[in-house]
Amino acid sequence: MAITITSTAFSEGSMIPKGYTCDGEDVSPPLTWNSVPEGTKSLALICDDPDAPMGTWVHWVLFNIPASIKELPAKIPPEKIIENGAKHGMNDFRKFGYGGPCPPGGTHRYYFKLYALDTEINLEAGITKAQLLKAMEGHILAEGQLMGRYKR
Repeated sequence: MAITITSTAFSEGSMIPKGYTCDGEDVSPPLTWNSVPEGTKSLALICDDPDAPMGTWVHWVLFNIPASIKELPAKIPPEKIIENGAKHGMNDFRKFGYGGPCPPGGTHRYYFKLYALDTEINLEAGITKAQLLKAMEGHILAEGQLMGRYKR
């Protein structure tokens, strides 16, 4: 089963508006997804840029999103634990929460990947993408992604 992720801010493959980047307010975009498989206990979200000059750059790590949630509003605060109980990991800007696109040159792709998991991740806020991926091994029921682009 694939999860379909959409945003009212941009569509698949289109340009991400400036407000969601380091050139604007640098706030997270709104995201919505369809239903998740039966047995989903939590969701995890990773946003990264595979076109970064030093290798894939992680912009957002959010995990233990309740399975009942079907959307994230814009401007999720960069707190360790957000209102719905989800926990932020550490992005490659070495901060909690979302760090928007800020490419040094050229047009980069930004993948918002959502994973439906059959468990909750028993780790503290502040984990890295690599730690989250390791903890998710064998627990992914479904996944989906939304890709946006940005050029400065």
